[in-house]
Amino acid sequence: MTLTKRDLVTRIASETGMNQQHVFDVVQKTLDYISEALAKGDKVELRNFGVFEVKVRKARVGRNPNAPETDIPIPERPVVKFKAGKEMKARVLQRPPEAPPSSTASPGS
Repeated sequence: MTLTKRDLVTRIASETGMNQQHVFDVVQKTLDYISEALAKGDKVELRNFGVFEVKVRKARVGRNPNAPETDIPIPERPVVKFKAGKEMKARVLQRPPEAPPSSTASPGS
């Protein structure tokens, strides 16, 4: 299942009694400020949730799976990294592990 921005807005609006458009505006503005800070290279720390920061991924050589003999240079570039906070880690650790996907092959075949 995927939680979307729309899902967040409807849940917050129903739990708080606030107008959905107002909640949407606040959520969107929050996301805009986070994006803006990251674009400037700032770190975004949300206590008990986690930290977003921009790191530079080193340049490397990639390969085309359809033509593995051809090297493709991939330049260094900035990427957004997220490190979960203590509370989020604890909540995720409470989740039972998923069973591995079942194999279509029968045992012993």
